[in-house]
Amino acid sequence: AGRAHNCLKWLTFLKGKEVVIANAIIAILTIGGQQLFSFFTFSCPCHVGQNLIYGLAFLGVPALILLVVGYALNNQTWRLVTGKSSPFQDETKPNRLLQCKLICFVLCSITGRALVAPVTWLAVTLINGSYYVCAMSEYVSVHYYGANPNVTDSERQRILAEFPCSQLVPPELTRARDEVILLLRYQSQVAGWLLIAVVVITVFLSYCLASCFSPLSFLHFRYWSSYVHNEQELFDEATDQHSRLYAMQHVRKFFGFVPGSENVKEIRIPSLREWQAISGLAFLKRVDEEHYDYSLLHDWALKETVNGKYLKMDEDPVIRTQP
Repeated sequence: AGRAHNCLKWLTFLKGKEVVIANAIIAILTIGGQQLFSFFTFSCPCHVGQNLIYGLAFLGVPALILLVVGYALNNQTWRLVTGKSSPFQDETKPNRLLQCKLICFVLCSITGRALVAPVTWLAVTLINGSYYVCAMSEYVSVHYYGANPNVTDSERQRILAEFPCSQLVPPELTRARDEVILLLRYQSQVAGWLLIAVVVITVFLSYCLASCFSPLSFLHFRYWSSYVHNEQELFDEATDQHSRLYAMQHVRKFFGFVPGSENVKEIRIPSLREWQAISGLAFLKRVDEEHYDYSLLHDWALKETVNGKYLKMDEDPVIRTQP
């Protein structure tokens, strides 16, 4: 009884915190992926003009990809954009100002969720420092110990570009290289922690502002969140069951029995023309002002009458024709 009570307390505590848990999991996976990515794929070219492109590519491109994936995996994104060209869209639009506010709110919510992975990637890579050191090494302003004071700017930039690769640095420049690497790591790590601080403060202030302008009290807001969550779960269950039952009617019309039925008396033998009619590719097809055909089988079931050849299961396999 004690264990059951503790489990119930934990479930109650976790309920409604799915977003926080999901964001934490995304952040942890991103950190792990970044470490593996750096270990197996990152290798600074240590060449003038290539270091910056290579380092920024490893910093920015994965973050951009993670941002796009974050948008794509959010159901609210597709709810926002799907069906905008529908002829019924104009009929169902509420007040313009209210619509704009709602769209802005949803976009902010989607963006906040989508930014978790890319911001984590940027913060971790900046704190690690390797990408930043590679990208910015040739642009550091420093005097080398033991270096020729008459060295040209291009030669100086070439030497700096080789600093991320210790094996390319002459022994007399080892001390200068160590100082440059320390300086760049310092800059990178400070930028990473500043990014984390800015994001944490922004998220906290956003939640504070949203709570201040909420028309609901604290407990009422918790009830509303629970209601929306439960409604979506029940709606998904009903959608699955409803679509299954609806599709079952069309499948029964085509084959003559319901899938999973026991003691099937007879089955229907579809004709070649009917097989042809339900095969192939099809988009949604509008049949009237209020309804669509969802598939070729759906279209066939609504148009065709029930007839054809049937085969009884408890007799010899002699096909009979039913008018």
